[in-house]
Amino acid sequence: MKRTIFLIAIVLVLAGAAIYVNNDKQSEALSASAEMKPKPGYSAPTLMLPDLNDKDVAIGGKRDKPTIINFWASWCGPCETEAPDLQALSQKYGDRLDLYGINATSYDRERQAREFVIQQNLTFPILMDRDGKATELYKVSSFPTSLLIDSKGIVRERIPGIISKDQWEEIIDKWLQAEEQAGGSVG
Repeated sequence: MKRTIFLIAIVLVLAGAAIYVNNDKQSEALSASAEMKPKPGYSAPTLMLPDLNDKDVAIGGKRDKPTIINFWASWCGPCETEAPDLQALSQKYGDRLDLYGINATSYDRERQAREFVIQQNLTFPILMDRDGKATELYKVSSFPTSLLIDSKGIVRERIPGIISKDQWEEIIDKWLQAEEQAGGSVG
C-alpha cells in the first residue's frame, strides 16, 4: 500500500513538472510571438495586394501620408459595427490619410466580402488577402485589427478590436498634427 501511494505521488510530481514546463514553453512562445508583431515603433511590412478590381496596391513602407490598415472579415460582427465609422473617417480624412480595408479572404468567402462592401457602402480601397500573407505578416489573429502607420512606414498604433469614432479621431488628429509639425516624419 505504501509503495502504491509512493508511486502515485511520483507520477503526480512528474505530471505536474511536465505541465509546468509545457506551460512555461507556451508562455515563452506567446511572448516571442507578441514581440514579432508589427507594433508601435517598428516598420510595417511592405507587400502588394489586389483590390476588388484585381489591381495590385502596395501597403506598408514610406508614403506621402499616414495610412490606416484595417483587417476585417464579412462574418465578423465587430467589423460590421465599425464599418460605418471607418467610412466616415475615410471621408473626413481622405485628403490627409490613406485608409485601406484588408479582407482576410483566406478566412472569408470573397463573395460575402464583396457583398459586405456593397451593403456597408464602403468607398475606401478594399484589398483582398487571398493567400493569408498579409494577415500572417502583420500577425493578425483577431478581427478587426487596425494599424496606423506614419509616412515613414513605422507603425504608430495597433488597435485590436473596435474603438469609437471619437477615439479614432483623437488618434488620427494626434498623429496628423505630429506629422505636420515634424514635416512629414513622426518619431
